[in-house]
Amino acid sequence: MKNRFIIVTIVLALLLSMTTMAQTTSSNEQADITKGTVRVKIETRLGDIVVRLYDATPIHRDNFVKLVKEGYYDGTLFHRVIKNFMIQGGDPDSKGAPADKFLGEGGPDYTLEAEIRTGLYHKRGALAAAREGDDTNPERRSSGSQFYIVWGRTFSPRQIEYLNEKLKTEHPETGGLTEMQQRIYASKGGTPHLDGQYTVFGEVEEGMDVVEKIQNLPTNQADRPVEDVAVKMTIL
Repeated sequence: MKNRFIIVTIVLALLLSMTTMAQTTSSNEQADITKGTVRVKIETRLGDIVVRLYDATPIHRDNFVKLVKEGYYDGTLFHRVIKNFMIQGGDPDSKGAPADKFLGEGGPDYTLEAEIRTGLYHKRGALAAAREGDDTNPERRSSGSQFYIVWGRTFSPRQIEYLNEKLKTEHPETGGLTEMQQRIYASKGGTPHLDGQYTVFGEVEEGMDVVEKIQNLPTNQADRPVEDVAVKMTIL
């Protein structure tokens, strides 16, 4: 009887060790894919946001850096803001735009190859590239300049289960939500319905309080803040 107890104890210890190792491996893989040495400061009238660009998405990283260094973004607005969803900017047509001007179609004369990577997803604070819809853009190429920062919301276990099944059905290439994604969406929030469809190429390191302020601003019928939020960007 005593020997049987010892064996059961050893087996349980091994299972616990394997589970811990799996979680550690998953965390390490996540840390690796979100590595990045390039940081960009986005200055606004409501405060500064600092984003880190991922090395795993070099096309988007290098393009963003190029535009920042050229001053391309300076004076542009967060022209589309949706509470509990995201804040979007990067349209050059928004510079000095009158209040009634339609925005969201501007950009350079090129698009970027999609870099949709497993492990890079729409958690709160994710930096991602805007794009045209699948009907006109089946390759999911990104806008050459427009981007958005995710705010989103948190989800209950039942909602996550539903979203996971929906994602696996509609976008089987993603394999659904990983355990880490499910934990993040339950605890910190985000916009999981966008996963596998848009390129996530960075994340906010500092200034989520500023993102929160912007996504809470009053907006007009076109989702543009009533009082403009212009930006200035610099490489740190």
